Amino acid sequence: MRVIVPFLCNTLLNFITGLLLAKFLGPAEYGRLALTLAVGMAIQTLGFDWLRLAAIRFYSERTRRTEPHVRATLDASFAALIAVVCVVGIGVLVSGVDVGLSHALIGLAIAASIANGLFDYHTALVRARFHDRTYARLIIGKNLLSVSLTVGAAILFGSAEMAIVGLCASMIGSLLLSRSALSDVDARPRLATRRFVTSVLGYAAPIVLANMLYQIIPLTDRAMAASQHGFAVSGQFSLAYDIGFRIAAAIGSTMDVLLFQMAVRLDEHHGAERASEAIARNLGVVFAILAPACAGCWVVMPSFERLVVPEEFRGPFAHYFTLLLPGLFCYAMIHWAVNPMFQIRKQTRSLIAVALIASLANGFLLLVLPASSDASTYAIAQSGALLVGLVALLLFATRLAPVWPAPRNLGLATLATALMVAVVGPLRGMEPGVLALMVQVVAGAVVYAGLAMGFNLFGLREAVMARVGPRLSR
Repeated sequence: MRVIVPFLCNTLLNFITGLLLAKFLGPAEYGRLALTLAVGMAIQTLGFDWLRLAAIRFYSERTRRTEPHVRATLDASFAALIAVVCVVGIGVLVSGVDVGLSHALIGLAIAASIANGLFDYHTALVRARFHDRTYARLIIGKNLLSVSLTVGAAILFGSAEMAIVGLCASMIGSLLLSRSALSDVDARPRLATRRFVTSVLGYAAPIVLANMLYQIIPLTDRAMAASQHGFAVSGQFSLAYDIGFRIAAAIGSTMDVLLFQMAVRLDEHHGAERASEAIARNLGVVFAILAPACAGCWVVMPSFERLVVPEEFRGPFAHYFTLLLPGLFCYAMIHWAVNPMFQIRKQTRSLIAVALIASLANGFLLLVLPASSDASTYAIAQSGALLVGLVALLLFATRLAPVWPAPRNLGLATLATALMVAVVGPLRGMEPGVLALMVQVVAGAVVYAGLAMGFNLFGLREAVMARVGPRLSR
């Protein structure tokens, strides 16, 4: 469980860093930063993310000792892919193809993809071995460097380019500070095998392609918003998406960072049936936490916007965030609740079809929805597309004959969320500020936690009493 603390700290500091960058860069420069990083994330996903997925699923303390070819193959593959990405990037730069970004930003998008890919790959290796201290050191080191270098560059230069340079330096610097703990002397390059690459690609490639298709949705919408309405509008839209995504991803991936790895361990030591049962429980837990959290975001939005959103972004931020919120909920459910059903069984090809359906739905909705004077159409299309994707994924999942979470728990979680909104929703009318935010958060938490305890949601009451009971009896 110790791995959760640095993970939550990482999420919080990323959240703060994003708001500070928006404040000091302004809408137009933040729009350039967001679009460049979105391009970099797409490159990273397509080029490097399969190695992160392979590390999580196939690397462990046992394989490190008994199968050194696993780490050797992953390391050699990463080195080769860096060379390929650089060559392709140079080709794009010299070709003169207009991709909506300057040559400097294209180069920085490639650099960001490599730096972020390296960082995510090494944190995945550490996660797979349950080395919590090293994981914490990596995360904390990256965030301390990021606050000083990335935000510092934004303050000093007011430039998206320099902020990205600082971001890359923070990730590479963190890896260098922990390099001794990350090395594996037994994983010599000569041990790398093509056979392992082939087997890993069979598992990871469908997930990568699906993730790429999902990323194309916001990337396309940002680019079209920038082209149609300018970088300032794109920046306002991007900040709402970035903050909303970080909130949804913080919840989903916090569960995933521990729960999926535990399911993998169960699969390795106790078989597929136990692992499937764990995945089903994880799905229900993610839903039971994500649903009230997203509803709570809507409740606190007026105060949240007043207190933490930079003044130039206020108004559009709350508007776009509200429109994007249903889609962000669906995105988190797709990636951290339902996708693991396919991952634990190594049957991931269906994920491509589902992501393609979501991408096509986004394009279709952009065609049929009425045009707006801002980026509202893009926000609505994203939410609609991700809802279509979630429904399609659940339909595909039925073909696995999976273990599902108890309908009672899902129904009770939905009911508790609805009751929470009914009770706390009127508090949105309070004068936005610190007091309103505190009252709304505490009231929402008390109402939902009380209902969850009363309904004994996912055995919560027994779990609490098992911990608290012995202490109270002393």
